[in-house]
Amino acid sequence: MIPRTAQKAMLRMAEGFPVIAINGPRQSGKTTLARWTFPEKPYLSLEDPDVRSMAETDPRGLLAGFPNGAILDEVQRVPQLFSYIQTKVDEKIIPGMFVLTGSQQFGLMTGIVQSLAGRVGLVNLLPFAVSELASASLLPTSLDELLLRGLYPPLYDRNIFPGDWFTGYMATYVERDARQLLNVRDLSTFQRFVRMCAARTGQILNLSSLASDCGITHNTAASWISVLEASYIVYLLRPHYRNFSKRLIKAPKLYFLDVGLAAWMLGIHTFEQIQFHAQRGALFETFVVTEFLKNRFNRGLTSNLYYWRDSKGLEVDLILENGEQLRAVEIKSGQTIAEDFFFSLRSWGRLAGQENLPAWLVYGGGQALTNGNISIVPWREIPLMMEDSVISIGQY
Repeated sequence: MIPRTAQKAMLRMAEGFPVIAINGPRQSGKTTLARWTFPEKPYLSLEDPDVRSMAETDPRGLLAGFPNGAILDEVQRVPQLFSYIQTKVDEKIIPGMFVLTGSQQFGLMTGIVQSLAGRVGLVNLLPFAVSELASASLLPTSLDELLLRGLYPPLYDRNIFPGDWFTGYMATYVERDARQLLNVRDLSTFQRFVRMCAARTGQILNLSSLASDCGITHNTAASWISVLEASYIVYLLRPHYRNFSKRLIKAPKLYFLDVGLAAWMLGIHTFEQIQFHAQRGALFETFVVTEFLKNRFNRGLTSNLYYWRDSKGLEVDLILENGEQLRAVEIKSGQTIAEDFFFSLRSWGRLAGQENLPAWLVYGGGQALTNGNISIVPWREIPLMMEDSVISIGQY
């Protein structure tokens, strides 16, 4: 197993919470992480028809067989089980008693909010981070290979062509979630919708335009975006709220949570295609934004990420917020540093009154440099930058 950074957060939470919940996309390694972290616990999958049947018909009897707790995989498949877990942990408080995993935010989080509030330590597990692949000596040698392959664990523990895996992933998981959550019947239109979302990764979300391009209503587009969020396929990055005397864009930006899946949905299948593709910059931005998100989630924290854009088009790709502390991040896919790379960071710094505070420029090159208060960070050194963010921005 490739060690996961989130394991430390899980062990920390298991000392104080009777229930640990691991949420995240399908095939992100939730089950493997749970069983690796708590090898002594019995394991039950609610995907198993026999186990699910017993959980539905005799939940008390099922849980009685595990007086010291267990790992319950895909627990959102039996929503009524949450109430019985609550009764169990309230009767006998044992830290780290139950470990729950789920692949749908709606199902798992609804059960937690309704029945297990205050009893659960929550970890969101996304696909591998660069630091995890680097520590296992599995990080692709080139940026284009990383953008093409993405970071889902199955693409690194077996010999499989990424396009073959993504085809099955969409058919087996995303379409099933679409059917379960919204009863989507026209899957061809839904697939076209997902592809149109991939074409907009890294862009401000315009639901009316997206709906029009797909031939669906605005409300349908909003519902389908919710499904993709719930399935951890896309992430909506919210705008930062401080206006600095400027009119701001208030719509979120849309990002795929795995750059390889976005590339595949765009029809990019070879290194030659991705090198010159018009969306390469957006894919690189998608990759960097999700790395920052993983850094938060893997430490058991919620997102502190925003973007900033005013009505005149001045934009900063990422704003990291911790209380009154802000740090700006600009993202450029080019390997050659140009002077205009720094324009947005410096303009925002003047507006925010923080022109002398540290800022980051993440780029597609290989050399770490500095330019005044701006640290220029190569894509391979993102993990080192993350360590700096913990020190400078704060872990809690």
